[in-house]
Amino acid sequence: MGRNAERDMLVEALSSHLNTIRETLLFSDQTPASTLKKVPWEEVIKMGDNVSKQATVAGMLWTGNGPRAIEVEENMKSYFNMLVGFLLLSHGSTVGAGPTLSCFVRQAVQKIADCSYKLFEAPISSFGKHKENEPPIPQLVGAVWAACSGLEKIPTTNIAAIGRVMTRVAVSMKDVLREMKELKPASTSSKDETSDQTSTRAESEAQDDDDFSGDDFGNDLSPEEMKVAHSAIAVVSEALVVVKELMRSITGLLKLESRNDNGDFVDSLEKLLIQCKGIGTEIDEIGASLYPPQDVDLIKVALEKISGMVDDMEKEMASLPGTSEAFLQSCSCLKGSLTQLKSELGCSDPSDLAAEMKNVDLNN
Repeated sequence: MGRNAERDMLVEALSSHLNTIRETLLFSDQTPASTLKKVPWEEVIKMGDNVSKQATVAGMLWTGNGPRAIEVEENMKSYFNMLVGFLLLSHGSTVGAGPTLSCFVRQAVQKIADCSYKLFEAPISSFGKHKENEPPIPQLVGAVWAACSGLEKIPTTNIAAIGRVMTRVAVSMKDVLREMKELKPASTSSKDETSDQTSTRAESEAQDDDDFSGDDFGNDLSPEEMKVAHSAIAVVSEALVVVKELMRSITGLLKLESRNDNGDFVDSLEKLLIQCKGIGTEIDEIGASLYPPQDVDLIKVALEKISGMVDDMEKEMASLPGTSEAFLQSCSCLKGSLTQLKSELGCSDPSDLAAEMKNVDLNN
């Protein structure tokens, strides 16, 4: 069999293994039955170490003059059989896991599967060619190592996984808050300039549009817009406190999860995470809407959504044991800031609107 025929044979074999991996990953997307025995995450990490070792063996085949086709085929078979076993073991670790924890696991194993495929794809495509055309084998093996070592950083409990995502939401809020605090009012020095100077400057700026760097973007808010911005800063600051207190509250539930109470308990945590992420999304909308000209209507919609999500969070936390007073207080403060910003935007309180409607003479 010629080198080209051998390469075609190896490509076909790799394709077959890839199909098996894809089918296994599709199976892993399904929620495992709660009656199954949960696989300890330590066993998954140990199996990941074996995959790393097998990747090293695969890389060593390509040293010297390179392997024979039969050696590559046998090595592929051993490697992907082990990889399938690893994927199934990882799936077993998600027994009792909520969507968030399961997502962390799927992302980790998907990365290992992708790096494993590339480990064989590149060398096989160059099989039988000149030595200088071979791919960088050490880097391909290193990518598998890195993906497998990443298993040690995966959260092992629902609370840890949800807490990590909430932390990301908090970091995003901090970024929005920082940008909000950089907003500045328009300079008043321009009022002293003559109209001719203003006209000349405008013409010059029009000619230099291509050189606009955006450094002054957000530095020209009117006094009214700055007032709205300051109230928005208070909202984001209080929302950040709510997220932090929520994280502290659910951390206190670790003992509950250790007793394998993974029913409504996990569902409640997932709902709280959805609401937390939703607030983060609306905070982003508010931040983007503060730049002049301010989008007041969009801010109003965001405020209403945040208000509803805070109410939902309080109700959900009430169904869990040990709701902290600090969390409830932070929610109250956030509601106060929301009310203040609504008033800055000219939003009427629902009770005031109801009173006004009573005074309307429908007969006129």
